[in-house]
Amino acid sequence: MHPLLAQMLSNGPVLSDGAWGTQLQARGLEQGASPDAWNLTHPDRVEEVPRAYIDAGSQIVLTNTFQANRMTLAGHGLDGKMKEINAAGVQISRRACDGRARVFASMGPTGKMIFMGQTTEDELMQVFGEQARSLAEAGADAIVIETMADVTEAKIALAAAKPTGLPIVVCLVFDSGKDLDRTMMGTTVEKAAAELEAAGADVVGANCGQGAAGYIAICRRMRAVTQLPIWMKPNAGLPQYHDGVVTYATGADAFAEAIEQLIEAGANFVGGCCGTGPDFIRAVAKRVGR
Repeated sequence: MHPLLAQMLSNGPVLSDGAWGTQLQARGLEQGASPDAWNLTHPDRVEEVPRAYIDAGSQIVLTNTFQANRMTLAGHGLDGKMKEINAAGVQISRRACDGRARVFASMGPTGKMIFMGQTTEDELMQVFGEQARSLAEAGADAIVIETMADVTEAKIALAAAKPTGLPIVVCLVFDSGKDLDRTMMGTTVEKAAAELEAAGADVVGANCGQGAAGYIAICRRMRAVTQLPIWMKPNAGLPQYHDGVVTYATGADAFAEAIEQLIEAGANFVGGCCGTGPDFIRAVAKRVGR
């Protein structure tokens, strides 16, 4: 195990942060705008997000760089600012931490599919490699490759990030199949965990897709096939749509109770994804003694 991870886990489960997108929207980010661009245009508002999570009890905060790979930024005409946006994202979260928490830099999918001919493995290696280097050079403590639906893309991102020497977390979304226990590409929990471990991930896990209750069995199955630390950041339940507005039915206390069960199922790093906020993290911190 990477020394940083071993040190962090020496006192038990580690609490990460919650959702970022909805927190930025609450601060004025318009629908369809680039969240990552705010690292340059509204850094003070971005900094409020990790600071609120740390105040709530987060021991890890991510960075506002989920969509900051060159391919995704190109859709907003920002591909030329890739390095600058990623560096700013790390610097913002590090300022918010002020030594109180670790900064794990976020890398999300490109939205391009290899099997559809939209990109190639070589192109993805270049794109993810650029982003990972930018995050590492800016001072990230680790990298989180998250919300991946395709194990192949996740493994390419992992291979591209490994040369940084930072510990790397790789998370997939399990929300497909009749039992909501497969990735969008049909990969099982067991196959995904085995492939990611073989590829050199330091931590494996899941985020987004469904609520904490739905991830308990998935976490248990993952723990049965790997000794790596497990990372779990579920949503606040399944999304519901009312008059075009997305809402989540699970409240902070129920979420915290389910997170406690996730820890019992084998999760080592826990936090929240869509629909969660500082109040959710505060509830989890209180429940698990963080």
